[in-house]
Amino acid sequence: MYDNTCCSDFQSAVDEYLIRHRSVLDILTKYQEASARVNRAIAKAVTECGCIQVAAARQSVPENTSYSELKDHMSSHLVGEPCPQCQEVIAKELGHSMFYLAALCNLTGLSLHKVMQQEHSNVKMLGVFHLS
Repeated sequence: MYDNTCCSDFQSAVDEYLIRHRSVLDILTKYQEASARVNRAIAKAVTECGCIQVAAARQSVPENTSYSELKDHMSSHLVGEPCPQCQEVIAKELGHSMFYLAALCNLTGLSLHKVMQQEHSNVKMLGVFHLS
């Protein structure tokens, strides 16, 4: 179903190279900081670069729309796509966030691959009701 090699190799590398901040408190706060930097990178793509815009408004759903059709009517509120430079920054920040996610998995004895596999199973089983 999944290729475990990528996840396990990444998780092993995180375990090997995370030296100074091995405390759960350090990792939790670093993970939170990394997530905030993802948010900031996307905000900078809007406010400094301008390659994307946010056009937020109330979601408009036609009457008699079934729950399974909602996806077709939901907007991301993003206009455009991040330019290559912004994509690079966003990807870098997402990578840092993933680093600390893997570190949390290591500290708690969880396999990143198994966590992803379980979440995939939940999404597939619950479908559109997964996060509602």
